Amino acid sequence: EVQLVESGGGLVLPGGSLRLSCHTSGFDFSRSGMRWFRQAPGKMPEWVSTINSVGTTTYYADFVEGRFTISRNNSMNTLYLQMNSLKPEDTSLYYCAEYSGNNRGRGTQVTVSS
Repeated sequence: EVQLVESGGGLVLPGGSLRLSCHTSGFDFSRSGMRWFRQAPGKMPEWVSTINSVGTTTYYADFVEGRFTISRNNSMNTLYLQMNSLKPEDTSLYYCAEYSGNNRGRGTQVTVSS
């Protein structure tokens, strides 16, 4: 059974940081590109970042503006998203997904508020 389980979300002040994790199992993580998405209530899902299977190539949405870093540890089948300088508009449910789009996690809530 394929599983993707996110963690690390929470409530943070504007300007703060969070590190999201996505623990995976049930598929060959080391051969899979991975993505982070986010979805705010009442809005469409929004792509955040992509990383290739070996972690050498990354892509980010324009709104990231150098604040987020995607990474992975293939020996631990885990994907990460380091988020710095968080803004209230970053408030959303963040979830990870295989590049193919076939599998995704349920997400972890990030709330940026004073």
